[in-house]
Amino acid sequence: MMLAADAVFSTDLPLPGRRQGKVRDVYGLPGRTPPALLVVATDRVSAFDVVMPTPMPGKGRLLTQISMGWFRWLREQDLVADHVLSTDVPAECLQDPALAGRVMQCRAARVIPIECVARGYLAGSGWAEYQRHGTACSIPLPKGLRQCERLPEPIFTPATKADQGHDENISPVQAQEALALDPLWSRFGGRALAQRLERLTLELYVRAAEHARSRGVILADTKFEFGLALDEHGEPTDELLIVDEVLTPDSSRYWPADRYEAGRDQPSFDKQVLRNWLLEEVAAGRWNKEAPGPSLPDSVVELTLERYREIARILA
Repeated sequence: MMLAADAVFSTDLPLPGRRQGKVRDVYGLPGRTPPALLVVATDRVSAFDVVMPTPMPGKGRLLTQISMGWFRWLREQDLVADHVLSTDVPAECLQDPALAGRVMQCRAARVIPIECVARGYLAGSGWAEYQRHGTACSIPLPKGLRQCERLPEPIFTPATKADQGHDENISPVQAQEALALDPLWSRFGGRALAQRLERLTLELYVRAAEHARSRGVILADTKFEFGLALDEHGEPTDELLIVDEVLTPDSSRYWPADRYEAGRDQPSFDKQVLRNWLLEEVAAGRWNKEAPGPSLPDSVVELTLERYREIARILA
């Protein structure tokens, strides 16, 4: 087991424009044309949109390994370009050995503020909403579906994108309206752009789910993010890129196919161990799903990392 001392919780590199997401630190890469960024996958972990104070040593490297395997696969699909330029540590940071295996040099992009979620099975927040209203993100679903049941066809359930605080599920129509009403995104099609993202998200999901199934795992749902590549002046172009991570256990729900059974929660290769423990903390009144998150016990850290390592091995 790696020690917490080996973990990278945060970085402070000699590069401009530092900003932090829930898991990644992002910097500008000066002198690159068109503009480029350095994306560092730390060992932070978030759940329920809250960053936990306890890192998971090596998680960032596992995420980068899984993501890059999927980026190579996506390029073979020839559906959309991606933002990855290289996984080399840039010359400005070569003195920092902790960066090896956890960085991506990427094309800079103006990120579209919609998280593009595809669901093929009824789980998570989709199952919770279905129990109350018979819908998932306001999309009507057939009556009588069971927990984790495969849907008749995959559905697009977008969400607002929040760097801090909670993301919010919205309907596909609301996603279209949000882009149509925004002056920037309306320049690039607005409603038509949102419709394109919906079609692309579902096609990527279907193909990725087929590939995952060939490896013996079910891809129950996943989240993609997209952006418009920036030109040499830092202005968005009409070149659509898939950005951030792709199809990792942080952005996807993976289940072992040979243990799948509708009507119950599934064993998973993702953060479900962490989520389950946190829900126990909520039920006991020790946490309210708001920041700061509780410190994590070693057993939860190691069990979660075991799931990440296993899915990395399966998908390699």
